[in-house]
Amino acid sequence: MSTSSVVGDEPATAVRVGTVAVVAHRRKTLGGGLDELRAELADAGVEDLVWYEVPKSRRAPKKVRKALKKGAELVFVWGGDGMVQRCADTLAGSGIPMAIMPAGTANLFAANLGVPEDLPEAVRIGLHGRRRALDLGRINGEHFAVMAGAGFDGDLIREADRTLKGKLGRLAYMWTGLRHVRGELVRTRITVDGADWFDGDASCVLFGNVGTITGGIPAFDDARPDDGCLEVGVSTADGAVDWARTLGRMAAGRSEESPFVRITRGRRIKVRLAAPRTCELDGGARGEVTRLKVRVVPGALTVCCPEPVS
Repeated sequence: MSTSSVVGDEPATAVRVGTVAVVAHRRKTLGGGLDELRAELADAGVEDLVWYEVPKSRRAPKKVRKALKKGAELVFVWGGDGMVQRCADTLAGSGIPMAIMPAGTANLFAANLGVPEDLPEAVRIGLHGRRRALDLGRINGEHFAVMAGAGFDGDLIREADRTLKGKLGRLAYMWTGLRHVRGELVRTRITVDGADWFDGDASCVLFGNVGTITGGIPAFDDARPDDGCLEVGVSTADGAVDWARTLGRMAAGRSEESPFVRITRGRRIKVRLAAPRTCELDGGARGEVTRLKVRVVPGALTVCCPEPVS
């Protein structure tokens, strides 16, 4: 079976898709579910199909590695940002394209790339869309696609009640954050590309690979996942009132106008925290840290994307 693809905005030659793998979070839903996905792939002429389902996203990397050993030339990832992050971390540097099936509560990477929450269309994009070599971030040895950080956002994600998140989606992050914010400021030192950038008390440090981050907030207006840089943000908001103002401006797309936010960009970032803070990446908490080593990995992941709008 042949498909045409595009890298960036330049036409590319036809690509032959041989073995196709599906790595799916079985508890996530989209359209008619995994049965419809299997039927769509069969109707599209996919004959050599490798199929894995997992109950939790942290079990996905093992299945991705198995798929690669079986010769997968395209990997469909079914789930939300957590599932995509786990699979992207494994696929990074392999050159094997990833097709996203946005079946999770949070599908920010897919949304930033224009992949719709429409099963047949997402399948079409996976099989026939352009292939883009996109950057990933890497924090303390693990890749992320959307964002990572430490401090308020990590606490927010860690404490967010899963039932509440399921009912409210992106609004749950703001709601839970304002309920649980402690107003804790920690001495934070940040260097960007070898130069001192921030030294003071901060409640949150963020790194963005795309513009819209956890909670559906447009935090980084200039972010692009193919520019070879990461956006870096630090917040000095202290307490619920400051954070309500900060989140309000971020939600309105005016992050840089907040008196509690500083933003820059770079390729290598180091952070030292005077006290342990919760680290998170792509909506998943990873435990407490006092140091962060962050860098961009240009063109680390090939992703199936919609054609650009003329």
